[in-house]
Amino acid sequence: MTEQLSSAQERTDVRRVREAGRTTVLVIGGGINGISTFRELALQGVDVVLAERGDFASGASAASSHMVHGGIRYLENGEFRLVNESVHERNGLLKIAPHYVKPLQTTIPIYSTFSGILSAPLRFLTHKSGKPKERGAFLIKMGLMIYDTFSRDGGTVPRHRFHGRKKSLEALPMLDPKIKYTATYYDASMHDPERLALDVLQDGRAAHPGAVALNYVEAVGRDGDRILLRDLETGTEFGVAADVVVNTSGPWTDLTNEALGTQTRFMGGTKGSHIVLDHPELLAATGGREIFFEHSDGRIVLIYPLKGRVLVGTTDIDADPREIALCTEEEVDYFFELIHHVFPSISVDRGQIVYRFSGIRPLPRHEDTAPGFVSRDYRVEVDREGAVPLVSLVGGKWTTFRALGESLSDTVLGLIDRTRTVSTAGRAIGGGRDYPADDARDAWLARNLPGAGARAELLLARYGTRAAEVWEHIEQGPDTPLAGGAVSTRELEWMVENELVVRLADIVLRRTSLAFTGDVDEAVLEQLAAALAPLLGWDRARTDAEVDRTRALLNERHGLALPSPARG
Repeated sequence: MTEQLSSAQERTDVRRVREAGRTTVLVIGGGINGISTFRELALQGVDVVLAERGDFASGASAASSHMVHGGIRYLENGEFRLVNESVHERNGLLKIAPHYVKPLQTTIPIYSTFSGILSAPLRFLTHKSGKPKERGAFLIKMGLMIYDTFSRDGGTVPRHRFHGRKKSLEALPMLDPKIKYTATYYDASMHDPERLALDVLQDGRAAHPGAVALNYVEAVGRDGDRILLRDLETGTEFGVAADVVVNTSGPWTDLTNEALGTQTRFMGGTKGSHIVLDHPELLAATGGREIFFEHSDGRIVLIYPLKGRVLVGTTDIDADPREIALCTEEEVDYFFELIHHVFPSISVDRGQIVYRFSGIRPLPRHEDTAPGFVSRDYRVEVDREGAVPLVSLVGGKWTTFRALGESLSDTVLGLIDRTRTVSTAGRAIGGGRDYPADDARDAWLARNLPGAGARAELLLARYGTRAAEVWEHIEQGPDTPLAGGAVSTRELEWMVENELVVRLADIVLRRTSLAFTGDVDEAVLEQLAAALAPLLGWDRARTDAEVDRTRALLNERHGLALPSPARG
């Protein structure tokens, strides 16, 4: 869906980059890791352009399990460095991004005491899947004891707890009564991944005037030290010279390098799918916890409450990045089976699914290694054979984006003979700055969002402490609620002026949670498009095209069934 749309005008930042024709560093790929690298370089005062062919955080970064976690299962892979870094970064994000990253109580249902003890060493040594064998209490207890040594952040994170059947069922009465134990520990949930990515991006843009971020701009070729970019809104192509080119395009890294004239075989991603259910009974059954467990096929899966819905995932299937990742009917059947495995008395059906999503993890090529054992760590590859160095990121995960961005940018700084002057360790992100503690929340809302009423909580959840400037803008003129009050005309205006909105899908899928929670229908699309039209200069044809392409996107990739309108 990269066709040029009618009435598109060249955007100011695109024109600025086109006319300048050069920057110090060009980052290709605006997922969370490219965005993190962009921010790191901007904070060092480096001129940097970020080019993303879609919207920011719309690819692999939009298809996560909404978790920030230390990776307890990585212990089985022997990835102790990654576990240590992951829990350190998780604990840090709870402090620097408290508006989006929240503590998550996690419970593992356990059906046996000693299962898996004999097969676990073999799996550890060979990294082959073999015949699945469910892990029993002994193995899980050992894993959680090790995890506690990495994870506890000086004692601020509670230790794990084990309970027998009776206590477990008292706490979670809808669990399968055949369980023998439960184990409970803490990780973190990420309520709005795309908005967290946007906050990181905005911090980078604000840090240095030479930092420019472009969405819907694709890297399509290379001519010496110039990378050819195409504005997908207007079809215009232009060249940008850079001292270093950084490829952070995730599972598409090899394809991007190919477009730039370099052949690589770095990537071997796997597909992960999820469904979102509007299911009050299942929501209540979780008790506000994530239920995290190993299914009978050896895959790690999860069920947890988010935004009044229940998120269920995930699969781990080898995937081709040239093909669009979709959540299939077979995967839905698999999810229903695993729900029944944990909550056998709760029935689910397809009518309760409000949203589906799927993406390809940016994993390294793994040949015959079982997908579950492929490293989730990252590495940086530097090719100095061209006119300018080409730096490729291989791997990476949401939890470690800050540390990864720091490491990758240090490599780039070395290539341009610059040194780091600013650290992002402990540096608050966007709306996480001065975020109020629970006991100060009401006072903060009364002071910073006076008169917002019921909208105050929604705005704080969406923007963190940036909500104060959003509310100040809203109050400056007439404001009309849209989408049942989930957003409003002046809030849309603020998004357009401040959040690089280009298309209707940017609002529905990433600037708000309307699609995720199942609150989008044809009327909402038409209403939002009509409100965006004067803000973005759309004519009638472009407005209709936005509704049509967003409907098609939701239907084809996210499992909705929105009808086409009858237009006169």
